[in-house]
Amino acid sequence: MAEYKIEGITVSGKPVAGVISADNKRLARHKAEEMGREKKFKVSNVSERGTFIYRVQKGSEKPLDGEQKAFTPQEVRSALEKMGYRVLYVRKRLFGNKQKAAPPVDVIAFVRVSTDLMRQKLPFNEVLQLLINDIPNPALRDAIKEINMELKQGKDSEKVFLKHSTVLGKFTANMLGLASKSGNMAEIYESTAKFLERNAEFKRSLRSALITPLITLFVLFLAVLFYVAYIFPATAEMFVKFHIKLPPMTAATLKFSKWLTDNVIFLLVIFAIPVIAFARFASTERGKFLLDKYMMRIPVIGSLLHKTSIEIFCRVFYALYSGSGENIDVIKMAAEACGNRYMEHQIKTIAVPMMLERGRGLTESFEATGVFTKTAISRFNSGAETGTVKNTALQLAEYYEKETSYRLKNAIEVISLSVNMIIMLVLTGLTLVSSETATVRIESPKMILPFPMFLP
Repeated sequence: MAEYKIEGITVSGKPVAGVISADNKRLARHKAEEMGREKKFKVSNVSERGTFIYRVQKGSEKPLDGEQKAFTPQEVRSALEKMGYRVLYVRKRLFGNKQKAAPPVDVIAFVRVSTDLMRQKLPFNEVLQLLINDIPNPALRDAIKEINMELKQGKDSEKVFLKHSTVLGKFTANMLGLASKSGNMAEIYESTAKFLERNAEFKRSLRSALITPLITLFVLFLAVLFYVAYIFPATAEMFVKFHIKLPPMTAATLKFSKWLTDNVIFLLVIFAIPVIAFARFASTERGKFLLDKYMMRIPVIGSLLHKTSIEIFCRVFYALYSGSGENIDVIKMAAEACGNRYMEHQIKTIAVPMMLERGRGLTESFEATGVFTKTAISRFNSGAETGTVKNTALQLAEYYEKETSYRLKNAIEVISLSVNMIIMLVLTGLTLVSSETATVRIESPKMILPFPMFLP
């Protein structure tokens, strides 16, 4: 989220100022106006915090170039002048002001190394200072540098980390912000690192199971299409030109090729419109919600995705659960982290109200959502009865991690075998058609003489 500075004037004429976070300037202005109505002041300006480049000089020394984040160029100029510099210029950077997401591998490395250093009893500010110099990604490095500076100033850790949710990821920013407030900081960092590593591994495996075979089949489809529509007709039509009778498969393939070329535009429209419509719908919030809902019903892969979401929920629940009355927020955060919008919606709209308004138990509320497996409900029920809900959540997460890993490996092998079988069948079909075409023989026409032959 970007930071915005609000400036306004109260009813009595006094100036007021404050800082808020928002995804864009339109939302920031909307928040500012709501705040103005609540606090009784009129908003005069909303300025976004950006990066300014400057050049300064002290005495006759060589000019120095640098950059600084601020809301206005005047803020940068005033700060530099207080330090004794003569400001040559201050300009807002035109490009690169927006935060960019850091590569997952860099975020995982940062969280994992931070965890290991904290387990060695190293102070957190020293951990950040050590890592700042070794982070390769500039966006992540700048974010950690700013986080370290603001934490030293005593700012709220949760707000500090959430400001950089674009770079770190929403889940990571939430977890690290809460960790700084908790008494088990290293444990929450460990759970965050475990989740990020597990999530990255699952995505890699899923790509291997689904995306690579789909790309292989798509390329094979294009190759077959090119052969049938372009290469094959060039050969087969020569036989047609000389009125040579074609074998059955060759004739059927040539007929299909002509139909394909005659209706190519119609076929492109028929296939392209549903794909584009689905892609557009899937990019909307409603589309993502329905996709997450029905994805869990897909055979094999759907079950793996469902159980992985439960695993993530249990892992976050374990990291944050304390057994106190504040655990409603823990359940909400675990639901947000699970990665499934439908599951998150069910937990927030069914389980949480049942616990708050009706005083129902954890197990009963989870069961009413319809998104937890019978195994998960049974384990949570045992944990609630014995008072070991936190440890039960960890056991459930570990169990589903092992099960999904094993089943995903089997799924990858089955899918790979299926793709290889399809490729073999297609190549066999092409070989048979080509072989049949090669057997076509051109019969020599009988010689007809223009006058009768007389033998002696």
